[in-house]
Amino acid sequence: MKKQTNINVDTVIVGLGLTGVSCARFLSSRGLSFAMTDTRETPPGLKEIQQEFPETMISLGDLDRELIMQAKQCLVSPGVSIRHPILIRAEQAGVEIIGDIELLARHADAPVVAITGANGKSTVTTLVYEMAKKAGLEVRVGGNLGTPALDLIEESEPDLYVLELSSFQLETTHSLNPVAATVLNITDDHMDRYVGTADYAEAKEKVFQGSGEMVLNLDDLIVARMTKSNRIVTGFTLEKPTENEFGILQKNDQSWLSFGNRLLMPISEMKIRGSHNVSNGLAAFALGKAVGINEKAMLEVLRTWPGLPHRCQWITEQNGVDWYNDSKGTNEGATVAAIKGFSNRSIILIAGGDAKGATFDDLAAVAKGRVKKAFLFGKDAPLLEKVLNRATVVERVGDLEEAVKCAHKMAEKNDLVLLSPACASLDMFTNYKARGQAFVSAVKEVVGEVLQS
Repeated sequence: MKKQTNINVDTVIVGLGLTGVSCARFLSSRGLSFAMTDTRETPPGLKEIQQEFPETMISLGDLDRELIMQAKQCLVSPGVSIRHPILIRAEQAGVEIIGDIELLARHADAPVVAITGANGKSTVTTLVYEMAKKAGLEVRVGGNLGTPALDLIEESEPDLYVLELSSFQLETTHSLNPVAATVLNITDDHMDRYVGTADYAEAKEKVFQGSGEMVLNLDDLIVARMTKSNRIVTGFTLEKPTENEFGILQKNDQSWLSFGNRLLMPISEMKIRGSHNVSNGLAAFALGKAVGINEKAMLEVLRTWPGLPHRCQWITEQNGVDWYNDSKGTNEGATVAAIKGFSNRSIILIAGGDAKGATFDDLAAVAKGRVKKAFLFGKDAPLLEKVLNRATVVERVGDLEEAVKCAHKMAEKNDLVLLSPACASLDMFTNYKARGQAFVSAVKEVVGEVLQS
């Protein structure tokens, strides 16, 4: 669909959806004209754009080359690859290719905490937000999580912005200078958009532009090598920390979150569970310290915050069997972390979906001796089966509901049933939330009353 009006506009928004709509509203609020294009015939957000901006030209069904090439600037949504041939040609012709985070960087004056990584970024982002709020700061949170970044900008500035950033958003960001930033971890993800792990890591590393404090996961070799000699760098680790590092110390038969030799709190007092969440807590604490958040407030949040839905979320217990919803485990690294987090438990794993080019060798290694049986469904179940057969008993099922029924039938006291798909959801669900909600509903069907997500 092409709506023919004057196409002489400075800015073309490439991709609708939440980000595209927020970009349109931001530009309109500043009296700037724009046009829009999307590869989809009926993209999400189309009705809102047509209602709010009826005179805007919208070109759908493919990226509009003519429209893009005459622009001075393209605002590219994260769902559109900047390696699209039309965008490559446009950039070579002098068209500026940026995204919504770049616009925020140019217009927002308050300090920014920026968080990226393959896994855990939503948890760490929310932890830092809750910590700042508990300390009495006016804080706005969004980006890749929840509220689009440009919707956070108001007439008055907050004390702090806390942004979750994807690799796709960072690709189009050039002038962000966070006061503190972190890459939590690197594991193969979005290999349908990147040519390898190094390519993906390079996109993530752009979060460290500027001069702010770098918070690095010392347990991830790729991340640990991102350190810069001319910057303040704070590390975190699940091992014993050195001076000016966050880590774990042992005292009185307990494991403690620590900063150097200083004990902060027993891990057993944290509300969220699993070694991956201990790492997330340390990262959040390091970021909070970097921006001066009150330590007492940060500890209180770690003791009380229950975690996000669909991220190793406890659902229910019946006859000694615990059920966990980790539908946000959309890549291999997330599922590896979830399995490692439940040490000393016999796990029945439910997994499958769209592998996004992953190979699952790391998952096979961690499943051995930990996963009692894996029930697999979805587009890439055959690939998962081929790999996991080396590590555990595997059964392919037709769908998520069948997997839940089969897991319920075989589960014994002290077992743990874990939905952690290691795959994206779009082959069978609208998103990971819909998959998680379907899991909760299926568990409720076979088990009874459960926590609602």
